[in-house]
Amino acid sequence: MVERLSFEDEISKNKIKSIFLIIIIFIFFLILGYFISYILDPSYFFIIMILSIIISLLYIVISYYNSDKIAIASVGAKPATLENYRMLHHAVENMSLASGLPKPRVYIMESEQINAFASGRDPQHAVICVTSGSLKKLNKQELEGVIAHEMSHIANFDIRFMTLTAVLVGMISIAAEIFLRSLWFSGNNKGDGRAKAILIILGIVFAILAPIVAQIVSLAISRKREFTADATGVKFTRYPPGLASALKKIKLDHITEQDKKHYAKALAPLFISNPFNAKKFSEIFSTHPNVDERIRRLEAM
Repeated sequence: MVERLSFEDEISKNKIKSIFLIIIIFIFFLILGYFISYILDPSYFFIIMILSIIISLLYIVISYYNSDKIAIASVGAKPATLENYRMLHHAVENMSLASGLPKPRVYIMESEQINAFASGRDPQHAVICVTSGSLKKLNKQELEGVIAHEMSHIANFDIRFMTLTAVLVGMISIAAEIFLRSLWFSGNNKGDGRAKAILIILGIVFAILAPIVAQIVSLAISRKREFTADATGVKFTRYPPGLASALKKIKLDHITEQDKKHYAKALAPLFISNPFNAKKFSEIFSTHPNVDERIRRLEAM
């Protein structure tokens, strides 16, 4: 007998896991700060951390406040007019009512692959973009399932959450880089020579590995947000087979090298299915969960 899953439990569980993972990234940042403070000097700690925070925030915040415009421009999407894309607009309106959110601006991008993404810093500045292939290959229930998934990202403020994750990962990467470069110019001889040498080696190893591990953790957060969006989408539609059927079609949908040119790699994590991930890497390096596991969970709801 298949164990039934509650979409409410799935939403709660994956949100808690996302918060736990982001705490892990923050702990990595603090450990790196400890090494910087002890090996170099406490004053270096504040200088390096302030620099890493400022650089990371400037880069990310500019992208965050223009995320909708950047995303649409990057894939060459065009506004989807009501006259030409009536079914798409009806699906977005239905999910807007179900979620209690304002209707986002609707765009269409040319691609034969079934795919879609949502972007925007908040529900008032949100956009939903659907590929032309989705409209050709999905029926009404499947399209509503995909739209519900994307509306869930908007409702759960996933752009904001992933921006926070990106800021923390960026801070770790920048701080680690500055720290490693600073070691060449440090004349600090504080402490016992042997103990200091061991600590320096540990600090170097941690500074090299911390950005890599933080990035892997951020990918895990991205996968948890996808599971959350699937479950929240079911909450909006009350019809799990719609999204499950769409994911089955996505699984069998092959993207050509020519079609990949329509996608910006930087935006791949936003899509309901990452067009660059297919069967290439282990899930630990993937922005999205295994599609079979997503389907299994949906069919158990």
